[in-house]
Amino acid sequence: MNIITFETLDSTNTYAKKNIDDLTDRTIISTNIQTNGYGRFDRSWVDLGTENIYMTFVLKPSEQLSQVHANLTQYLSVCLCKHLDSLNLSPQIKWPNDVLLNGKKVCGILAETIIRGGKLKGIVLGIGVNLNTSLESVDEIDRPATSVNLELDQSINKQEFMEKLIGKFFENYDEFLEKGFNFIREDYEKHAMFLNQNLKIAVFNIEKEGFSQGLDDNGNLIILNKDGEIEKINMGEIV
Repeated sequence: MNIITFETLDSTNTYAKKNIDDLTDRTIISTNIQTNGYGRFDRSWVDLGTENIYMTFVLKPSEQLSQVHANLTQYLSVCLCKHLDSLNLSPQIKWPNDVLLNGKKVCGILAETIIRGGKLKGIVLGIGVNLNTSLESVDEIDRPATSVNLELDQSINKQEFMEKLIGKFFENYDEFLEKGFNFIREDYEKHAMFLNQNLKIAVFNIEKEGFSQGLDDNGNLIILNKDGEIEKINMGEIV
């Protein structure tokens, strides 16, 4: 494992993608300032200051893309939840991989794949964690957000938090790649805040409605839609 830290980057994911050929498997790209961070659906990830986490895992698990790679964001969300549990917080997962504290977003995760010539060159798995910021700053975000320090009412040691999260990620990473979503199912469902309730899910410009019945073996959301049909959803977000 190799950790590369920058003072300023436009985006840790962008840097990782541009340099994927030169970066070794299990390299971590971190920056203190991120000027053009982004999340799913090209949403911007607001830089809240140098004491927050902007980080990307560079992963090269194989030359072929497989189903388990699609579950890496869910795996990382579980790793973060376990670490937050150890701080006596009560994190929740909003399908598929947003992490919330008290119903407010504290973390965003984005995976991007680089494929050339039919071969997988690598996966960049980015995570942004609101770790130390002010109430005024999170209130400026366009959706309910919080930070770890606000929830604990104390400042958080950034280096220690990062090291523990990285350690937790790689502790069971190989076993997760071998066993897939079912390896994290129990922990994921324990933190899920969306099960057994009526949901609206936005899939690009289409909105689906239904009762969430659970997750299949690939981590897809299973809903009973308003027409009485079972439907599996593998992308989108709960609105």
